[in-house]
Amino acid sequence: MIKERLKRGSLFYHLYLYYSLIFREKYFIKRKTYSQSGEDLVIKNFFKNNIGKYVDIGCFHPLRHNNTCLLFNNGWSGANIDINHTSIDFFNILRKSDLNIVAALSDKNNVELNFFYHHAFSTINSLNKENVTKFTSKYSVEKIITRKFEDVINFNFNFLNIDCEGEDFKILKTINLKKFKPELICIEILDVTEKNLFYDYLKEHDYTILEIKGLSHIFRKV
Repeated sequence: MIKERLKRGSLFYHLYLYYSLIFREKYFIKRKTYSQSGEDLVIKNFFKNNIGKYVDIGCFHPLRHNNTCLLFNNGWSGANIDINHTSIDFFNILRKSDLNIVAALSDKNNVELNFFYHHAFSTINSLNKENVTKFTSKYSVEKIITRKFEDVINFNFNFLNIDCEGEDFKILKTINLKKFKPELICIEILDVTEKNLFYDYLKEHDYTILEIKGLSHIFRKV
């Protein structure tokens, strides 16, 4: 496809970003839900009309399959983090007031990791090779330098969303839940055999399951 061959930063690349948001995504039309499985409706109902802060790790797109867009439309703000520059380019267009960050989060700073890159607009770009190769054999390997969560986020937040294509538990453990105490956490669990890892870890930090929507497990602070 043409979009897969666009060079980031070029005129046609930027034109495609706006074309995609306006004509494909129709960003100007407000929707009842933006999530893949209705997660944002559960989240909105939990917080009701309260205004707060969110952190979205593996944010991918400001509209498509997004769990924070309803909150943003209701006056929330926060941080959106992704390892893909194109994802953050989209956020910088539609959520200029947010903190939009390109980063690979880890428990250590300045560690070089392999980033398995399908193309700029792909949903399967990942630090997890297996997650990419089960869908395609066409990818490149790029280098990305890690950053610690607390060096990226220095504010308290009410809602945490993690969707990192198989790296979710590793990412979760980089966040100090004794310091940051979000009222609600939504996290994708791709491998059901690892479910107890998430549940046991979050139980230790006083979280219990609120609802499951598709692959997303939503936990509330007790």
